[in-house]
Amino acid sequence: MAIIDRTGAEVLIPEEKSREILQSVPESSIAMRLMRRLPNMSSKTRSTPVLGSLPMAYFVDGDTGFKKTTSMAWENVRLYAEEIACIVPIPENVLDDSEYDIWANVKPRIDEGIGAAWDKAVFFGENKPANFPAGIVNGAIAAGNYLLHVNGASLYQELLGENGLAALIEEDGYVPSAYVGAIKMRSMLRGAVDNNGLPIFGRAAYRDGVQGKGSYELDGAEAMFPKSEIMDPEEVLLLGGEWNQAVWAIRTDISTKLLTEAVIQDPSTKEIVYNLAQQDMVALRVTFRAGWALPNPINRVNPTAETRYPFAVLRPSSLTAIESAQYSVTAPARE
Repeated sequence: MAIIDRTGAEVLIPEEKSREILQSVPESSIAMRLMRRLPNMSSKTRSTPVLGSLPMAYFVDGDTGFKKTTSMAWENVRLYAEEIACIVPIPENVLDDSEYDIWANVKPRIDEGIGAAWDKAVFFGENKPANFPAGIVNGAIAAGNYLLHVNGASLYQELLGENGLAALIEEDGYVPSAYVGAIKMRSMLRGAVDNNGLPIFGRAAYRDGVQGKGSYELDGAEAMFPKSEIMDPEEVLLLGGEWNQAVWAIRTDISTKLLTEAVIQDPSTKEIVYNLAQQDMVALRVTFRAGWALPNPINRVNPTAETRYPFAVLRPSSLTAIESAQYSVTAPARE
């Protein structure tokens, strides 16, 4: 490892360390781990063709009946590589200690920060770029794929029953492959018992023949509970879907740079927070670019685009669903 002295350097970490970000960020992001990864993007945009219409087949009337023609059509779905960035200010006095492994301490926090920003944008559309989709949770709600949890109701029926969360996904032609829930949902699964007081939702001791930590499964699909603020139990208790329908790709031009003669401003107030030269500090700037899309191609189970969606959400009972509203407007009086 190169030593960073007081004069600074143009590059803080060598290329092999920079590649560690590409390798480890997907492990810090729940969405990246579950979604289908496409090959790295070579430019800002990529077009992915998806099926837009299906061919039809018809019975032929009699031995000499005319056979009808049919067609198929494809549509382009675009991925846009957008930037996630962070700046880590570091006092130079910290760098004076040659035994302090600055990269080992900074890198995990960078991974977490990038992963959290990505998950919030993908799940909820929080702080998303204009070119990104609205967010998986928002898309599921817009398609009507959501349920409100009812206190005292059978949690099993809400999740796996005939009209439960999994059924909403299946009725659109998809099969749930995994679930992501708020921490509160974990205790709700533990507390769900049958008439004999036995747990309804068991934990799998083995996965793919390998002994695991006993994660929860819902009808064979793993339920994950991130230890972060990503899943707000006041908004969503559980998100499930066929995750390989959502795709993502990295634009490989990650950059790292050590800033030595710069000021860092508050984005909202524009006030200077740090003056690196005046305060004997340096700052590590890291940028990461990636894009995602949810093609949602047509299928024969539900060919209606407005109601077809590969995800569904269970929301807390404190929320009220507004199906319709009436209002009146009084016209202004003429003088």
